[in-house]
Amino acid sequence: MTGVLNSNLAERRGAALSRGVGVMTGVYADQARNAEIWDVEGRRYIDFASGIAVVNTGHCHPRIVEAVRAQLDRFTHTCHQVVPYENYVALAERLNALVPGEGEKKTVFLTTGAEAVENAVKIARAATGRSAVIAFTGGFHGRTFMGMSLTGKVFPYKAGFGAMAGDVYHAPFPVPLHGISTEASLAALDQILKSDLDPARVAAILLEPVQGEGGFYPAPPAFMAALRAICDKHGMLLIADEVQTGFARTGRCFAMEHHDVAADLTTMAKSLAGGFPLAAVTGRSDLMDAPQAGGLGGTYGGNPLAIAAAHAVLDIIEDEGLCDRANLLGARLKQRLESLREKVPEIADIRGPGFMNAVEFNQPDSDQPNPEFANTVRARALERGLILLTCGVRANVIRFLAPITIEDAVFNEAMDVIEETLLASHAAQRGTRETAAS
Repeated sequence: MTGVLNSNLAERRGAALSRGVGVMTGVYADQARNAEIWDVEGRRYIDFASGIAVVNTGHCHPRIVEAVRAQLDRFTHTCHQVVPYENYVALAERLNALVPGEGEKKTVFLTTGAEAVENAVKIARAATGRSAVIAFTGGFHGRTFMGMSLTGKVFPYKAGFGAMAGDVYHAPFPVPLHGISTEASLAALDQILKSDLDPARVAAILLEPVQGEGGFYPAPPAFMAALRAICDKHGMLLIADEVQTGFARTGRCFAMEHHDVAADLTTMAKSLAGGFPLAAVTGRSDLMDAPQAGGLGGTYGGNPLAIAAAHAVLDIIEDEGLCDRANLLGARLKQRLESLREKVPEIADIRGPGFMNAVEFNQPDSDQPNPEFANTVRARALERGLILLTCGVRANVIRFLAPITIEDAVFNEAMDVIEETLLASHAAQRGTRETAAS
């Protein structure tokens, strides 16, 4: 405990920080371990957000702390483009071997997921000599200029920021729950290529294998296979944005491992370095070598502390069996949610591979979204000491992103809170409807 109140910090924050930097809770962290956070007032929370899928390996994993501390004693920064270092090269070698896809691969390290996406587009344009990029509705690819242009959601990411980057097109992402089938999505993409965009101008098609901010909708296997075929037919590149899906979250090291096809370029960040800022693009060697020397990189890209942390993350995933653990935890979570369907008719869908899971809420006996219910669940859970996040273009989805290393006892405690919260939220909303009807 620090003796400082959350309310005092919130007041200071409002006076000192840009309104554009939003926050999802009023909880100010003092310390954290694995799947638990203690705030400045000493209250404990179970963390089902993981810094938005960043600490898949838990807060302050001892092996990550040890690796960073050892690197800290050696050097903290040289800029790899000025004085390179071995652990940067070694991590690139590991990612080249891990990222799905046949043949030789190469890697570049950056700092943020948005930066990785921007550089993947640069690489695709340099390799193909083309400029257009196709992305999808509901996709999230960052808040930078190209990132927000590629993102398929206006509020809050695009609103008020003027014209977007040129040569970016959006096709509908297949979400059967919303009436958009794989066939309908592909038909719309075909129409874009017939009426709006010459396929010979398209550098790449970019998508998340499981949409993150958009609502945790997995790309259907048939859809991914069709995109691969379209890219091969027209000389386009397929870019998999694995920033949120990577590193054991979906029960595989990368979500593209759930598909029978591979991307040409893969972007990653978030959980790559267990809480330290690190991003990467990995792809076919011929593509990665297309930009001229100096065309890629950044001052802090591949910071040696973050690189050291990432080596520890990859070791932990393998040594602690986190892919299997993600599948086990996700199955238990979805089973618990399924058991509540009859008691909580607001539940419209339960989904997600591995431990990248979500529940979507509609009005009872309706296909109309129920964002009020999702927000009520989030708020009630926070009151009970469980941090949850909402998402989705309709804001009616709760996503579950606890560390994959969460202890069984803490996980079970969270499951009880989720059940209690869903039941209480349903009872409250039913009471509101009955009062309005009387």
